[in-house]
Amino acid sequence: MASHFNPNPNPNPSLILPIPQHTKPQTNFPQKPPPLPADPDSKLVITGGAKLSGHVPISGSKNSALAVLAATLCCSGSSKLTNVPNLSDTRTMASILGSLGAQIEFSGNNVVVNSDRVGSLEPDAALVGDIRGGFFVVGPLLGRFGEAVVALPGGCDIGARPVDIYVRGLRALGAVVEVRENKVVAHAANGRGLVGGKFRLDYPSVGATETLMMAACLAEGKTLLSNVAREPEIYDLACFLTKSGARVEGVGSEKICIYGKNRLLGTEYGLMPDRIEAGTFILAAAITRSSISLSPVFPNWLSSLIDKLLYAGCKITHNQDTLELSSSKEELRGFDIRTLPYPGFPTDLQPQTMALLSTCNGLSIVQESVFENRMTHVKELEKLGAKIQVCGSTALIYGQEKGNKLSGTRVVAADLRGGVSLVLAGLAAEGITEINGLSHIDRGYENLETKLRLLGARVERLDFV
Repeated sequence: MASHFNPNPNPNPSLILPIPQHTKPQTNFPQKPPPLPADPDSKLVITGGAKLSGHVPISGSKNSALAVLAATLCCSGSSKLTNVPNLSDTRTMASILGSLGAQIEFSGNNVVVNSDRVGSLEPDAALVGDIRGGFFVVGPLLGRFGEAVVALPGGCDIGARPVDIYVRGLRALGAVVEVRENKVVAHAANGRGLVGGKFRLDYPSVGATETLMMAACLAEGKTLLSNVAREPEIYDLACFLTKSGARVEGVGSEKICIYGKNRLLGTEYGLMPDRIEAGTFILAAAITRSSISLSPVFPNWLSSLIDKLLYAGCKITHNQDTLELSSSKEELRGFDIRTLPYPGFPTDLQPQTMALLSTCNGLSIVQESVFENRMTHVKELEKLGAKIQVCGSTALIYGQEKGNKLSGTRVVAADLRGGVSLVLAGLAAEGITEINGLSHIDRGYENLETKLRLLGARVERLDFV
């Protein structure tokens, strides 16, 4: 039986995460290519003004899936992951593993990865350039095989996400690391493998924390990482690594201690639900002044958003893993946000929140402190009628004193979260909104238009002729 994410992080960081029994590794399965991504030459057509109602299921976490897929490279034998969202990003990550020689088998939202036949230590550079998470494989490759050559990462153009924290962290674990010709070239200095060490991250980067955790799990001795990220996705990765045989302490605090093992074994693991998708649907209900329920979702992951929506005038209740939001008031109060690492307000919900604030009363202020270029959606929201003034990484949103004044038009998604903010604005706008650039949105939302239609939205995906 698969192990699943526990929504309540380890209450005592000094305790070691439990190591469950391993499932029997599977071998000799056929490799099945991932399904083709959605046609990029398509658009989303939204007829705004419909009230949403009903229940929507939340898919597995995209951000968690990318890290745990990379972590399967740490394991001998087969790892079976369940609740994996079917997204262009997860398919790309699977292709990156395949370019190294790993065998991948898909079945619905289940993925089986066997890395015993990895024969290359340099993943396909074009694939790594497509997604930020592709760079994560540098940690498992260095930890298990003692060397790696990985192209610099890609992903949404929302600001600089330098790899210097990764490089210095890997050096602290005994690696010789150079950046040349847009690639990170690394090997264990002792010629055998990584060794435990101490490293303090300058910034609590999620990707760097995850990469160093994976590398340290196969390093010799003890590793102490401080000022680490504390996002729930970190805990999900730690749970997978622990179930594979790793020893990890302190997850959820600012320090993580890892005792390296000679070998990790493949296991079966169910990924956590996507808290950003959950937050997006919560905001969809708020911007349309509707009432919906969604599950599975754990409110403590989204407390910074929920607190703001309660202040705005929404009613929110929850029972176990189901959350209900009611936003029947036509006039919601505006509010201010500043994005921060978890448990602060998530940067991945900033654009969607800005769309909502454009329909609220009063002046609202949005400060983006995580990515310096995460304001590209503003111009597109302005086309829909939003009144926003940007100064650097701060935006002033002049809300509507008497409800929604957005009007449908043609807009273009330039990145994942900014793109879905246009979807939310289109749901609330009068008339028809056409959104191009759907390949960005498809990176992070599984069956988005299907789920919206399930709630009563008038949304259709059309191919260009």
